[in-house]
Amino acid sequence: MKLTYGKQDNSYQAAGEFEGLFKLVTDFYVVMETEPFAKTIRDMHPLDLDESIDKLARFLSGWLGGPKFYQKKHGSISIPGVHKPFVIDMPEHDAWLKCMQMALVKQDYAEDFKEYLLEQLKFPAGKIVQINRKNRIES
Repeated sequence: MKLTYGKQDNSYQAAGEFEGLFKLVTDFYVVMETEPFAKTIRDMHPLDLDESIDKLARFLSGWLGGPKFYQKKHGSISIPGVHKPFVIDMPEHDAWLKCMQMALVKQDYAEDFKEYLLEQLKFPAGKIVQINRKNRIES
């Protein structure tokens, strides 16, 4: 039976639940750490990426319809607020998505889920750019 992504916890299941998301996020940060095109966005993170990995995996769990592990540990999140201290525009947006695309290649997910997830991630990535630009204009 084919899952309909975006319904109930189907996307969470397709990602391999929390264990699968943790692997995806770990691979994502390995790409960010090692690829020269990602240096600018890597520099926005702490040297030790353990907390960043944990937070993103927890966030994606709830975002994909699974348990809301991020909220249980950290409370609610304002994605634009978290990114407000940084200058984030299209080059950073594109680098972030490229890191995620490269990490997705390494996952044992269905190909249509990889495409679906990357497409879905474009929305929050774009929103961060939009709000970041607005904040810079208002400052």
